[in-house]
Order: sequence, then C-alpha cells, then structure tokens
Amino acid sequence: MKPGSKIYFASDFHLGVPDYERSLVREKRIVRWLEEIRKDASEIYLLGDVFDFWFEYGKVVPRGFVRLLGKLAELSDSGIKIHYFTGNHDIWVFDYLPQELGVQIYREPVIREIGNKKFYLGHGDGLGPKDKGFKFLKSIYTSSLPQWLFARIHPNFGLRFAQYWSKKSRINNGTRDEKFHGEENEWLVLHSKEILLKEDIDYFIFGHRHLPIDMKIGEKSRYVNLGEWVNYNTYAVFDGTELELKTYK
Repeated sequence: MKPGSKIYFASDFHLGVPDYERSLVREKRIVRWLEEIRKDASEIYLLGDVFDFWFEYGKVVPRGFVRLLGKLAELSDSGIKIHYFTGNHDIWVFDYLPQELGVQIYREPVIREIGNKKFYLGHGDGLGPKDKGFKFLKSIYTSSLPQWLFARIHPNFGLRFAQYWSKKSRINNGTRDEKFHGEENEWLVLHSKEILLKEDIDYFIFGHRHLPIDMKIGEKSRYVNLGEWVNYNTYAVFDGTELELKTYK
C-alpha cells in the first residue's frame, strides 16, 4: 500500500428494492460515499449483493443503476482497483461489469495479503456447516443449464419475473435479522473458525448477514460483517495497520 492510502470494503447495497424511488435515494448516497473516499482509496472491495437482482443477456442488462455504474467506471479509470464478489442476489454477473467498468470478479472466497495482514474475503452465502438447502439451490443456479434456460426468456418477462421474486426477500420487506445468535450459531463465525484451523488469518470480512459485526475470534483474528446499506450504511476501511468498521452518515 502507498503511504496515506486506504482500502475500503462494502456490500449489500441491494439496489432495486423496495421500489425505484427509495433505491435511487440509496444509490445517490452510495455514489456520494464513493466520491468522498476516492481521495485516499487505492482499492475498493464490493462483497456481493450490490444489486438485488442482476442477469446479463447477450446484449441486454437490467435497466437503471447508471449513477453507480458510471462512478465505478470513473474510479476504475482513475487507477483505483475495484474488486467485485458475486452474492446470492447478483450471482448472474458475467462479463459486462469487467468489460465496461474494469472490475475484477470473484465467485468464491479469496485470501489476500495486504500490508502485513492476511484477509479472508467473500460474500458469505453458502459458507459454514449448515444451510444445506441453500447450498443445493446455489449449485443449481451456478450451473450452465439454468443460466442458458433463463437467457431464452425475453428480457421484458424474465427481468420482471425475477424482480417479483426478489421483492419477497427479507431486505425488501424491511425485516432485519439484527439479533446476534452467539458464536456457536453464527454460520460465518463457524466457517471462519474452521479456516483458522488450517491457516492464520487476521481479518475475516463478509457481507450477506446484513448485521454489522466486529468481533474477535481466536488469538489474533477478527470476524467482520459489513452489514448493509438499506438500514445501516456500514463499511470497513483498512489503513495498512488497522481495520475499522464505520457508518456513513
């Protein structure tokens, strides 16, 4: 890292819900945040569910989100590295964002050494010892046949149908799983502890959970969940020495 530069982490913008007007307000807030951090950001990690639904046809992408997409392209063009992890809501991101915005796409958790710290990064969906039903569904959605079949549906119907189901999500309905269930019942905490048995990690950073969490696990490791931007507007920033979970107001 260059002296004075920082690395930012955010996730779960869920743009598109609960309706156009409120999503637009949230999008403008996210763009303001991106503009403010550009002065010292060397890298930005977006850890999934940036959009509440996304599917790329060969020549068609979902309508809207031009402010965010334009700002990400502008930051990327200026030399800021942008890393994009697919989540369970934007699992069907393919080559449009890398080609147009210059972002790097990740579909599985990765380990990164930044400064003298080691990070384990991922969206968080399907990780941990439980949630076998979701893991089965994810294996279906990530296979080529369902993607090929959905692409055969006309966008006017396909995107409307997907958005209909998206509106049944808990983030759209205003419900928040705010309660911390304890270390032995939090799937991502359990997953992090499993990884620690094999490799030393300083920071585990995830999205997906929607609850901002910053807690110590093990001797020197921290588990951080980034929360979401519908209710919390939380993000993490690393200055080369310390990681801090913050709220954008």
